[in-house]
Amino acid sequence: MYNELLKLLKNSRSDYYNFKVSAILVSNDGRLFNGVNIETSSPQAGICAERNALFNAMSNGLKKEDFKELHIMVDSDKYSFPCYICRQALNDFVSKDLPIYLYSKNKFEERIILKDLLSHSFDKEDLL
Repeated sequence: MYNELLKLLKNSRSDYYNFKVSAILVSNDGRLFNGVNIETSSPQAGICAERNALFNAMSNGLKKEDFKELHIMVDSDKYSFPCYICRQALNDFVSKDLPIYLYSKNKFEERIILKDLLSHSFDKEDLL
């Protein structure tokens, strides 16, 4: 997955913060849903790579139970975790047991489970 993420980084539109991120969400049937971060002059109008990949998969009909794993790469010597907005979107639309693989531009760095990023999370049940 490393080479695919590295190649995908080139599609990032990060003209403002110069923080390139690529993500690949893998479905249980082996399909890959790509995402990159796209920055705009108004930060809230852009999108992170993780949500871009997630919404791509959802636009193609995938549901919470259809996801196998998420791979994320940052164009840096050090890996990075998903931002809190992406964590919330993942919390709402994928299993909390989803494995997330984190990469720097140089190598695979760490594997973490989504629920380990979500202590005291807010979800649908909180709205009832």
